[in-house]
This record gives sequence, structure tokens and C-alpha cells, in this order.
Amino acid sequence: MGRRTTSESSAWQDFAFTLGLQIRRLREAKGLSQETVAYRAGLSRLTYLRYERGEAQSGAPANPTLLTLLALSQVFEVSLQELLPTNAPDVTTR
Repeated sequence: MGRRTTSESSAWQDFAFTLGLQIRRLREAKGLSQETVAYRAGLSRLTYLRYERGEAQSGAPANPTLLTLLALSQVFEVSLQELLPTNAPDVTTR
């Protein structure tokens, strides 16, 4: 794996931010607190909060695991396709 270019990093950052907005929208539509979603998904509240912000602990763009995404989709009762934003960056070219 090579290093990501600035435009790739920016595209991933935009995607992570949009994912955060999406999970916040789903949480609010369900009338759930951050604490409730975090508990049901098996996450700490701080980790979940960072996902809603689109950031990782280090301040880098969020990169949740497939297990986390599946857990969130189940908490929100939506498919993974509905959970993920449509602006996915092309990560196949490096």
C-alpha cells in the first residue's frame, strides 16, 4: 500500500464527515441518545461521538470497522447500503 495523496485524503475526510452526518440523522430520526446507540452497538460513547463527527481518536478521518458499521445498521434498522453515504471515494487507485 502506498501513501495517500492529498486529494485522496480529502475525499476520505469528506466521506467520513458525510457518514457522521448520516448516522446522526438516523439516530435523531429514531429518537435515540448517543449513549443508547453506543451501548447497543458495543461502542464507548466517546468512540460513537467521534464517528458522528467523522473523526478518529487521532483526529484523522473516521474509519470504522465493518463490524461497527454492521452494528450501527442493526441499531438503526437499516441496510449497510442505507447507512453508507453515496459519495464513496475511489480507494482502488493508489
